[in-house]
Amino acid sequence: MKVIHFFESDRQEHWLKEIGKSDWDAGAYLHEMLSKGTFFDTAGGDSEVLLLTDGDELVSFCTYAQKDDIQPTELTPWMGFVYTFPQYRGHRCMGLLFEEVERLAKQEHVTKVYISTGHVGLYEKYGCEYRTQMRNMSGETSRVYVKRIE
Repeated sequence: MKVIHFFESDRQEHWLKEIGKSDWDAGAYLHEMLSKGTFFDTAGGDSEVLLLTDGDELVSFCTYAQKDDIQPTELTPWMGFVYTFPQYRGHRCMGLLFEEVERLAKQEHVTKVYISTGHVGLYEKYGCEYRTQMRNMSGETSRVYVKRIE
């Protein structure tokens, strides 16, 4: 398996189709933003879309972004749109994306990365700590986790 950066790929159309196959509303929203060219407007100019691939198959994806669904906030950066396709779940594939997010954060001298989610018990497996609850842009309560970068 290999982590690639969507915007550095010469196969963006292929990977965009693969993202579009996710069965998750947020995955559909990410697909829409990438298709319409509004991703950077929403997520921030230095944001990334990271893809965990197995040959031509998309295993998992996430963003490493200045902004996520908790706005406005001074918290940044965010690991968002975290998704693993069902056939790959339970194999800790997301850990490879976490490693890339940590590498990027270290390059930027960032000491904390935030995650907004409704999941309980998932992100703790990857060393994340629950921080607080905040309202997301839809007005719903979201759990905010922090991943400390060492």
